[in-house]
Amino acid sequence: MAHAQEATTFNENESKVNWHDKALWFVRQKRDKAAFNVKGWETLRDLASAIKANVMSNLDIYLEEFEANAIKNGVTVHWAKDAEEHNKIVHGILQKTNVKKIVKSKSMLTEECHLNPYLEANGIEVIDTDLGERIVQLAEEPPSHIVLPAIHKTKEEVDELFQEHLGTKPCNGDPQYLTDEARKHLRNKFLKADAAVTGVNFAIAETGGIVVCTNEGNADMGAHLAKVHIACMGMEKLIPQEKHLGVFLRLLARSATGQPITTYSSHFNKPAPGTEMHIVIVDNGRTEQLSREDFRASLHCIRCGACMNTCPIYRRSGGHSYNATIPGPIGSILSPGKDLTKHSDLPFASTLCGSCSDVCPVKINIHEQLYKWRQIITKDVPQPIVKKSVLKVTGNVLANSKMYDFVGKSSRFMLKHTPRFLVYSKLNTWGKERELPEVKNGNFDEWYKKRKKNE
Repeated sequence: MAHAQEATTFNENESKVNWHDKALWFVRQKRDKAAFNVKGWETLRDLASAIKANVMSNLDIYLEEFEANAIKNGVTVHWAKDAEEHNKIVHGILQKTNVKKIVKSKSMLTEECHLNPYLEANGIEVIDTDLGERIVQLAEEPPSHIVLPAIHKTKEEVDELFQEHLGTKPCNGDPQYLTDEARKHLRNKFLKADAAVTGVNFAIAETGGIVVCTNEGNADMGAHLAKVHIACMGMEKLIPQEKHLGVFLRLLARSATGQPITTYSSHFNKPAPGTEMHIVIVDNGRTEQLSREDFRASLHCIRCGACMNTCPIYRRSGGHSYNATIPGPIGSILSPGKDLTKHSDLPFASTLCGSCSDVCPVKINIHEQLYKWRQIITKDVPQPIVKKSVLKVTGNVLANSKMYDFVGKSSRFMLKHTPRFLVYSKLNTWGKERELPEVKNGNFDEWYKKRKKNE
């Protein structure tokens, strides 16, 4: 189903849509307050953007430097060209060490590569340990947000889910009780796991170390208890030096959830005695995106989710409507780069208001890239007849001043004199939530000519 159809399904539950919208806007407001309290916030954004641009321009050099330093630290480094190779590498490590149970902290890369079903099909138990990820895993759903994976679920729905899968008591969605029960459930999984899989928020070329940011400590718990730690890393996660880390840590949590910093910013540099540490560096379309000059900056993304929290389309259509691992504005840039035909509708799931670009901590020009994708798609991908016809008629009207004048006058007359029950009918979905502007007698052109005449 296309995004519009999925969004229509999501919008059938109006009260839930309103709740989803307000919840995400609340996070956006927290982000604004947090940013306002940092002196030099815009300077930090400029620095982060410049650092990422430098990395993308010298990616081969930094990757080789990172690999060399990681190997010096006793880490085994693997390279994967795509999702299939990534999954085979991870499975191979687990087979070699006779692992049957793993715990995984939140990693959008492993979601992108569909690691969970691959390992489960090969007889390995995979437990997501981030609370939101565990919720959607129990529900057999993909995450709907890259930071708040279960934001589409109400606490009452989580209550019912836990009753079904964890045997909890009905609690009317009490968050404290549900969290306590999840902790008990997951603690047992941590203790019995043979290996831990984590994502990578930042990889430091200078040291060969990685940094993982969590609010629950689940990455630490998994990596420190298990004998094998596998870190799965998109190749764009690099930063040049350790001193640059402070720039990104100050931006990431504030942009994501409005916190000054994540509760845990964990550094993993080398394996503890008697344990193994592996890093799997994954391409999976990233070098192809790097080759596209108009879209290269999309690889600067640090996965904060701020663009989703502010996007009016995402907030009222839900993450699952995008049918992509990374939903929202940034996902609508990344997904067409992987499969233009499948995801050709996503760049149109935007108002191009620019709010996503305004909040992006690394200053990605998201709305401009969405517009660029639209230009490419309308040339390369066949468009629906209705859409083409409407746009053609609209283009003809806008290109002809007399026709534009006539349509404007006709529309103003109709809106002014048509009975309200016809104007605010099912055909006018916008009018369901808001009043249309008051209709004036003239337009701007007429007002301007009259004003010039009276001067």
